[in-house]
This record gives sequence, C-alpha cells and structure tokens, in this order.
Amino acid sequence: MKNIKFTIVLALFLTACSTVPITGRKQLNLVSDAKIIPLAFTQYESFLKEHKLSDDKEETANLKAVGKRISAAVDKYMRANNMVKRANSYKWEFNLVQDSVVNAWAMPGGKVVFYTGILPITQDDDGIATVMGHEIAHAFARHGAERMSSGILQQAGGIAVALGTESSKRADIWNAAYGLGSQLGMLKFSRVQESEGDKLGLVFMIMAGYNPEKAIGFWQRMSENSKGKKQAEFLSTHPADDTRIADIKVWLPQAKEIAKKYMTAE
Repeated sequence: MKNIKFTIVLALFLTACSTVPITGRKQLNLVSDAKIIPLAFTQYESFLKEHKLSDDKEETANLKAVGKRISAAVDKYMRANNMVKRANSYKWEFNLVQDSVVNAWAMPGGKVVFYTGILPITQDDDGIATVMGHEIAHAFARHGAERMSSGILQQAGGIAVALGTESSKRADIWNAAYGLGSQLGMLKFSRVQESEGDKLGLVFMIMAGYNPEKAIGFWQRMSENSKGKKQAEFLSTHPADDTRIADIKVWLPQAKEIAKKYMTAE
C-alpha cells in the first residue's frame, strides 16, 4: 500500500510541476485554479462579512486605484505571454479593512485586503504600490495553490484530497494553508515565496508607473516598525529585513529591464 501511494505521489509530482513566470522557479501545484479560485472567492466574501471595512472613502478609493493600475499591469503581462485563460480567471478586488494590524494579503484569483494599520508605513502611493505589487505577485505566482499542495503531501490521505474525494480533509488543508480563523485571516508564505513576491512585485509596480526605488524606503520603515518584535531569520517565514532590502537593490536593475519591455509595447 505504501509503495502504491508513493508511486501515485511521484506521478502527481511529475505531472504537476510548473514554472513561475519571470523568476523561472519550479513549483509544485496539485490544486488547479478551477478548484482553488472559487474556494478563495467564497472565503474572501466570508472574511469581508466578519470584518469592518474602513469608513475613510479617500483612503479606500486611493487603495483601489493603486490596485487597479497594478492588476492591469499583471493582466497585460499575462495576455502578452499567452496566458489569456489564466488572465480571464482573475476577478480583481481590493478592500481596506479597519484594523490596527500592520498587514496585507491576497487570495488566489485576485482578492486583496489591506489593513489600515499598514498605511502609516506605506505613506504614499509608491509605498502602497510596493505592498500591492508584492501581494498581487503572490496571487499571480499561484503561491496559495503551492502552499496547499505542500499541505496535501504532508497530510495522511493526501491522495484522496488531491483527487477531490475527501472534502473534510480538503477543508483542513485550506484552513492550514490560509490560517482561516486566525486573527490575521492569513498565514505567512515561505521565505522563498516572499522573496519571489518582492521580485515580481517590483516588476509589476514599475509597469504600472510607480517608483521602485521607494520600495527600499518602505521596507526600511517596516524594519523600524518591527524593532523589538523580530525573530531569527531561520525561524521566520519572511526574509530578515536587511536581507530583503539587499535583495531588492540587487534585483532592481533586472526588474526595470523586464518591465520596460511591456511599458514600451503597443
């Protein structure tokens, strides 16, 4: 039985490997967009019903405007690279939740939430674009499906879950992947995915017309805000602030070159 299960897992692994556009990183996705996106939309609606949206119309409108510009850049990239079906599956939505927590997140299919607590650190549109690009990048790179795929392989009975035959276990994996029921509503992605989100986010914010140099200032302010709250990098799902800033500086020239191709295209 164990050999049969191993063979099935191996077969799934070999057939479910994909490549993240732009970065070229190989990833495992056992969960199709057709399955994960409807689930994400349902969870997103539930989250909004249980949390208070900001009453600040100006801040909300500004956030939505930045989100619209960056999601349009992502859409342009996908359509220019023969990813039309994938582009059509995204239903972008941006909401500002009244909460002092310093966070933002995105679900598969383009559903994004910012908390008001992060706005004093973003400070301006370029700061918002830094965070928005990063979160949209998570959705674009299918990090949610990748995280759920890891959960499938880690849990007993994962084969049945992958085939969609055990709804209760599938729900458990969804909850584990996204931290539903927790205070923040979402768990952190891995350090690899977080760094990838930074890289892709820079490309998309540049394509949308924002200043990528401002991303460095944003992460420096985040570093100042998190002083006294840090844990060792190897224990964290996020890169250390200094590591993140250094990586962004190294990636910036390449991000500009990639974005330039799409900014000048007809």
